[in-house]
Amino acid sequence: MCGRYTITVSFEELVLYFRLDRRPAPYQPRYNAAPGQWIPAIIGGAGGREEPEANRLGELRWGLVPSWAQDDKSGARMMNARAESAAEKPTFRTLLKRKRCLIPADGFYEWKRIGSQKQPVRFVLADGGLFGMAALYDTWVAGDGTKLHTCTILTTAANDLVAEVHERMPVILPREHESLWLNRTVQDERELLPVLQPYPAERMRYYEVDPKVGRVSYNEPDCIEPLAL
Repeated sequence: MCGRYTITVSFEELVLYFRLDRRPAPYQPRYNAAPGQWIPAIIGGAGGREEPEANRLGELRWGLVPSWAQDDKSGARMMNARAESAAEKPTFRTLLKRKRCLIPADGFYEWKRIGSQKQPVRFVLADGGLFGMAALYDTWVAGDGTKLHTCTILTTAANDLVAEVHERMPVILPREHESLWLNRTVQDERELLPVLQPYPAERMRYYEVDPKVGRVSYNEPDCIEPLAL
């Protein structure tokens, strides 16, 4: 599962790493991003495989509201989607082909059970770098014509490291697969599904953080500081 995450770098770092269009976009670091909030998301630029245009950064509300939904209440239930069944379920199959995005991140939280308590931990890459989580998005139109752009983060079986804490983890795409995922001309499930795998455990680490991250409203830099022993 992925219910909280962080993206704490500068806008310039995002632009350079994800090869973004440099036009101004809404962005601020997030130390405790949660479902229901507006989060930064990356959409692939136009163009084909040989000459793709720069990727674009925008905001999506975390929690998918499908275009066909009767109202916008489904978002709370669809913060995540299982990668293994994304090509089979009608809700996600069309989005897998046509509406894929990346959620930029540099860590995500889970809660580790220690006795009767749950201790929050932050998972990061071993080198502390950026990564992109595979996601799907859609646009729901209200009766008055107002558009709501939302997303869901794909999850997969946990690798050996994450499995110490939780049985699921977000799909972290290796660098070499990001361009494929964002490429709008790619719509074949046979190309897309193989990249939705658990990220290698040896390339990740985790550490304990303060329980204050459990408060959705708390979004301060000390969220990501290692818990003092």
